[in-house]
Amino acid sequence: MGDFDKAGYWFDGSEYDLQTAHAMLETRRFLYVGFMCHQTIEKALKGVLVSKNPDEELPYIHKLRRLANLSGISEEMSEGQLSLLDVLSPLNIEARYPLQKSRLLESLTAERCEKMIQETEALYLWLKKKC
Repeated sequence: MGDFDKAGYWFDGSEYDLQTAHAMLETRRFLYVGFMCHQTIEKALKGVLVSKNPDEELPYIHKLRRLANLSGISEEMSEGQLSLLDVLSPLNIEARYPLQKSRLLESLTAERCEKMIQETEALYLWLKKKC
């Protein structure tokens, strides 16, 4: 691959998804706020993983805690950061395949989504510094 910046690729995608989460909040599409927050952190964790192991193939997984463990970053994470991983992880599947869509939408209020974006952005910035 030559000079291709794998970590940069993942962090560019992560940043784009974070901006999309903000756009979804503005348009009150709360289901997709959670999904985009998940995507932001998933891609950032994959960026950390490829920066630490540039020659390894990335696993086809979406579980945030598992990605954090594989990259070795989970040991450095606070309880609050680990808790955010647990909050965001199910939103990947639930947002895409919402069997309980009405219940999920009730739980995703504007206030909760704002807080979720703030925490996601803080974790994104923290992860970016780890590369």
